[in-house]
Amino acid sequence: MLKALDVAGIDREELTLHVGAGTFKPVKSEEIGGHDMHTEHIAVRRQTIEKLIAHGGEAIAVGTTSVRTLESLYYMGILAQQGEEDLHVPQWMPYEAVNSQPSTLDSLQSLLAYMDKHQIDVLHSSTQIIIAPGYDYHIVKRMVTNFHQPQSTLLLLVSAFLKGDWRKVYDYALSHDFRFLSYGDSSLLIP
Repeated sequence: MLKALDVAGIDREELTLHVGAGTFKPVKSEEIGGHDMHTEHIAVRRQTIEKLIAHGGEAIAVGTTSVRTLESLYYMGILAQQGEEDLHVPQWMPYEAVNSQPSTLDSLQSLLAYMDKHQIDVLHSSTQIIIAPGYDYHIVKRMVTNFHQPQSTLLLLVSAFLKGDWRKVYDYALSHDFRFLSYGDSSLLIP
């Protein structure tokens, strides 16, 4: 598959999110506010951020870990703009009221400036971001992912991406014997 993408001239990049237990821990609280995400560490190369900027700050993410990493970059850029040295993204940062949010490109440019200031080619940081209904996506415009289990943060992420219309996709998958979970079938989600 990767060779076919290369032959077709599709630009692709790799990034890293060291996934923690919080990603897979079922949401057991009545309210999402009662669910704690664990801190997860990311590594993103300068080249990846430069390519995101070259593509208008938009990406097709393959996998929910890529989604969480890419969306965390937007908030890390905000932290860099604010002069923060620690670019850790707290769990609820995307839902907190802010006076003004920068454009995606401005946020990514701030990350490059941060990397220049610190003379680094790979951004190493951490995130606790939770993506749930009500979240506004900044970088990810399409997503390839498998089918996730109920009461998972991953299903919340998909629900947020599809503006709550995830049941239609999952009902189709169930009625056509798609395989679920990590080694199952995948879907291309376009909101």
